[in-house]
Amino acid sequence: MTNGNSCFLVGIGGSGMMPLAMILRARGWTVAGSDRGLDQGRVAAKFDALRAAEIALFPQDGSGVTSADQLVIASAAVEETVPDIVAANRLGCARATRAQMLASLFNESALPIGVAGTSGKSTVTGMIAFILHETGRDPTAMNGAVMKDFVSPDSPFASALVGGGEAFVSEVDESDGSIALYNPAIAVLNNVSLDHKSLEELRDLFGGFAARARHVVANAGDAETAALLADIPNLTTFAVEGAADLVAEALKPEPFAIQFDLITGGAGYHVRLSVPGRHNVSNALAAIGASVAAGVPLIDAIRAVERFTGLKRRFEKVGEAKGVTVIDDFGHNPDKIAATLDTLHAFPGRLLILFQPHGYGPLKVMRTELVDSIAARMKPDDVLAIPDPAYFGGTVAREVTSADIVADLRAHGLDARHIADRAEAAAMLVAEAQEGDRIVVMGARDDTLSLLAQDMVEQLAAT
Repeated sequence: MTNGNSCFLVGIGGSGMMPLAMILRARGWTVAGSDRGLDQGRVAAKFDALRAAEIALFPQDGSGVTSADQLVIASAAVEETVPDIVAANRLGCARATRAQMLASLFNESALPIGVAGTSGKSTVTGMIAFILHETGRDPTAMNGAVMKDFVSPDSPFASALVGGGEAFVSEVDESDGSIALYNPAIAVLNNVSLDHKSLEELRDLFGGFAARARHVVANAGDAETAALLADIPNLTTFAVEGAADLVAEALKPEPFAIQFDLITGGAGYHVRLSVPGRHNVSNALAAIGASVAAGVPLIDAIRAVERFTGLKRRFEKVGEAKGVTVIDDFGHNPDKIAATLDTLHAFPGRLLILFQPHGYGPLKVMRTELVDSIAARMKPDDVLAIPDPAYFGGTVAREVTSADIVADLRAHGLDARHIADRAEAAAMLVAEAQEGDRIVVMGARDDTLSLLAQDMVEQLAAT
């Protein structure tokens, strides 16, 4: 699949497609693409960055697919009726999914390191890439989020890192089953919990992924993950306040950092991460375990991960105005939302939450678990606004809506409000905000949420 030199990416602005485009371009491919967001005028800076990398952009009208020699790569969200796909089929272009192309690059690398799990994949991927980079391994990394430590004027959307070393670090996706395409040398398994698929399907996918690896780094503190590991050799386990090869104890949270003691092999090391939350302690243990398996000395891995400053949209402090802090976060499933709310509620202050669901399908699958997770963590004076789910076109069943989730939460006695229009929901929270409050914007699959969070800081400053 990687013998050609010309490709066209349909949906090139997506969180999984943009870094793939950047890696292909850096490796000498002629890359072009289209995106609904480009046609709709959303997030212009992202498309400017693609153009700056000498990637040609076209309207999503078929005009960019002109030769049978082009390999046409489409994200999972692209329908066969999209004009670019119609043109590709008419011309007889070779076709690939994003996952197939990425898996091909991954499997061909000398040291493929795959990061799996329902939550934490992007952060662990970023941490491993940073450790390997800081210790001179010159890795290539594919991430679904912007890695802040690699952002520069020439690379403002650094969700990809292209190096000349042996390691290719990538998160792998269970939501579409494509995790089955990847053959890792080192497999990281963070956790197994309900998101896009049933637990039975997830057990099969994650179990197969681990079984194909030469070395597995797994979260023994997660019951579902631990149950998959009984017959796996060459295993490194980690746990927060549990029994494992790498154990974190004596956690000391800070508002935007956390300290802990790492216990391994009878020795102890004090660690201070520059990102907050118990979940990031777990993520750091996973990254340290994978890096050591890749040949990095333990103490070098520890000191490097302490300097990791995080990812865009992962508990990212956007700004502060009138004593109100605004945080942008990727939380969208029960576990991710729980981690963010737990981290915030470790310190005083009311929460004003804007949660935009990332689709109607996930709401249907996660309804009970999502409501239970939020209901267990909202305080009586917290306020939650839920606009309608993210929607960018196509056919979708709307069996469970934002209004249904709000009704479930209000039955728990919580201040949850369905405000269909996202801008109106944001304005309501800004109007309600008082000194000492924290506003958190949560949701996935929509990078305009970051623009919304920045706009809320500006609204606060103007009040």
